[in-house]
Amino acid sequence: MKKYSIKHSKEEKLGKSLNDALKNDLKNDSKNRAMSEKELFSRAKFDEEAVERIGYSNYSYWRCTFSAFLKRKFAMFLVAMMVLVVGFTVIQPYLPNQHDPNFYNTYVDTNGREKTAQNIKPYLNYKINVALNKIGLVSEDKLKYSVNGGFDMTTGDVKIIEMTGEEYFSLHGKYILGTNGNGQDLWARLWAGTRNSLFIGVCVALVEALLGIVVGVLWGYVRSLDFLFTEIYNVLDNIPNTILLILISYIMKPAISTLIFAMCLTGWIQMARFIRNQIIIIRDRDYNTASRCLGTPTSRILYKNCLPYLVSVIMLRFALTIPSVIGSEVFITYIGLGLPMKIPSLGRLIDDGRALLSTGKSYQLFYPVIILSAITISFYVIGNAFSDSADPKNHR
Repeated sequence: MKKYSIKHSKEEKLGKSLNDALKNDLKNDSKNRAMSEKELFSRAKFDEEAVERIGYSNYSYWRCTFSAFLKRKFAMFLVAMMVLVVGFTVIQPYLPNQHDPNFYNTYVDTNGREKTAQNIKPYLNYKINVALNKIGLVSEDKLKYSVNGGFDMTTGDVKIIEMTGEEYFSLHGKYILGTNGNGQDLWARLWAGTRNSLFIGVCVALVEALLGIVVGVLWGYVRSLDFLFTEIYNVLDNIPNTILLILISYIMKPAISTLIFAMCLTGWIQMARFIRNQIIIIRDRDYNTASRCLGTPTSRILYKNCLPYLVSVIMLRFALTIPSVIGSEVFITYIGLGLPMKIPSLGRLIDDGRALLSTGKSYQLFYPVIILSAITISFYVIGNAFSDSADPKNHR
């Protein structure tokens, strides 16, 4: 057999020797400089600002919530519209040339007799017809009005007087949306009714939210109160809400306070039950258990740990309660147990206009229905948009 020898170049031999020498030096150095335990570990100083900065950077719940909400253009448009509507309902009585919503307006006819301004057609309709007439979409006949000129004593027939639009409205007064059968200005009654209905809706929604949140949080977190609140819920929930509304409205004096009391009496039950179920889900999570072990007060645990998780659903239910309450007020007025005639509301206006639906005065139903639909759709869309924006999962 032949023996093979491996020949190394001078560079390979030099590199190997340097590598071996370096390893030996490192071993000797580590043996000579063995560090003690105190030198290996040292206690770090606590810095609260550094902890917060490292923990979650510059996160702010409310800033992220409103930032996400402001990106929803349609919801912001509806918010601006509702702000204008609510603002106008407040300042409308103080604007010039406004009529009292309960005042029975009169006018003096061509014979010098004073008459009630009953069912005057909307001045707004006349202006729209004038604009359409200029572009050829409306005939001249639409700009003329027939009025009752009294009885002809010789024949016993009713005199019919043809007037131009300008003559008609200069005689009857310029009512933007016309008048009802009692001569009351529909423009003033529409905004007064919107103001009263929104006031009822917001008051009921606030009471239901506050009472429902307090009872629901205690019901879900404090175990010893679960039986008591469950029995109260079972009793009140078995009472039909419609029957209760009718009964209270029938017994008590018809007024805004009566409607608010009747709707708040059991309305908070559903909110409390919903909050209770949500609290039970997060009650025994690790961070709440740790807070209890550290001796954190129950009130602080509820306020800091539990309620922030419920902001989105609370805002959604609050926003949906307002149109729901207005709808209930419309129903109570429809069956004749709502607010009296002297207190305008959307329910009263819709009930009055309903009787005129098959006549030529259906516009008296058209205007309050538009306002009610706008309020209902706006609060629904705004509530859903804010609920999604308040959810931490949607924060960036």
